[in-house]
Amino acid sequence: MKIKEIRTRVVEWRGRTVPLPPHFCTNPMDLLSLPAASMTTFTFHGWLIVEVFTDDGHVGIGNAALAPQVTKQVIDRYLKPILIGTDPWDVEFLWQHMYRKTMAFGRQGIGMTAISAVDIALWDILGKSAKQPVYRLLGGRTKPRIPVYASRLYSIELGELAAEAKRYKDEGYKAMKLRFGWGPTDGAAGMQHNVNLVRTVREAVGDGIDVMADAYMGWTLDYAKRMLALLEPFNLRWLEEPVIPDDIHGYAELKSYGRIPIAGGEHEFTLYGFRNLLEARAVDYIQFDTNRVGGISQARKVAALAEAHSVPVIPHAGQMHNFHVVMASLNSPMAEYFPVVDVEVGNELFWYIFKGEPKAKDGFIHLDDNVPGLGVTVNEEALKKFEVTE
Repeated sequence: MKIKEIRTRVVEWRGRTVPLPPHFCTNPMDLLSLPAASMTTFTFHGWLIVEVFTDDGHVGIGNAALAPQVTKQVIDRYLKPILIGTDPWDVEFLWQHMYRKTMAFGRQGIGMTAISAVDIALWDILGKSAKQPVYRLLGGRTKPRIPVYASRLYSIELGELAAEAKRYKDEGYKAMKLRFGWGPTDGAAGMQHNVNLVRTVREAVGDGIDVMADAYMGWTLDYAKRMLALLEPFNLRWLEEPVIPDDIHGYAELKSYGRIPIAGGEHEFTLYGFRNLLEARAVDYIQFDTNRVGGISQARKVAALAEAHSVPVIPHAGQMHNFHVVMASLNSPMAEYFPVVDVEVGNELFWYIFKGEPKAKDGFIHLDDNVPGLGVTVNEEALKKFEVTE
């Protein structure tokens, strides 16, 4: 079996988009006090679809949501030429070739996102070739089904927030995550608004539900330290990305207080990046995204390293590439799950692009032993609502 072609398509959503209200979610742009809504910098209304074709008829599907136009160029110009004619079963060698070929400008960010998308497609091919789901190639089932937490709960009117949280509880979720809406430039009053968000969700669902909260890189270390004391009474399972991902020492300091577990890694890359986090004792939970960290080839290595440090892995976002990694790892107690909603931030676009993504029932998702590969296909009919660039 040899790779004969690689096709990349950028798809830009052209349908209805729900506008984002002020203070919808904190993010790193907030500290600049720009007049425009800063969260628009972190919306993902474009997506990259990668299809790897083999000479015996298999098609592997990968994807990326970060900077899809530029990521496409990296694949087309630098990765595709070294992959054509190779055997996808040599997936480790191919990963190392892509990594070392792009090291001068890659290593992290867009370069690693490109490698991730291709690597996911290669593992999809391996599963289809072996007639097994990918998680079987990674070690098999470690759980009958995957517990998932509802991940939405943005900063909206408190009555609406309470109703949404209560709905997730009624649907059977045992955990859910909210986003903060205020950061350092909003002062002490903003801190109280953040507390009100957490209090509202906690009172809506009670103490028998895990509640997590995400600052999405929007706080400074000083602000985060002040917030810890205010949030401590609400028994959060974790505080996510309180500071920018480069501030490993900031993460470690917050973790050292032991008041609220600290989660991060959504914007970290490769085994080496997570070795630094773990050696610094910077996080209580690791949250890589398989389509950023370096694909399944790196995700499985990071998962093993995290297990050796007794740090659970709960990947960022849903999607099948993350679910297969979670299923094959006893050190991954649950997965993130984005409910199906109208397009807003763009995290939900995979529901519109792919067929086969599992929908949660009673707070769990199931993976089928009889579906080979990752189990997703491109929804070509739905792409009519997108602008497609090949």
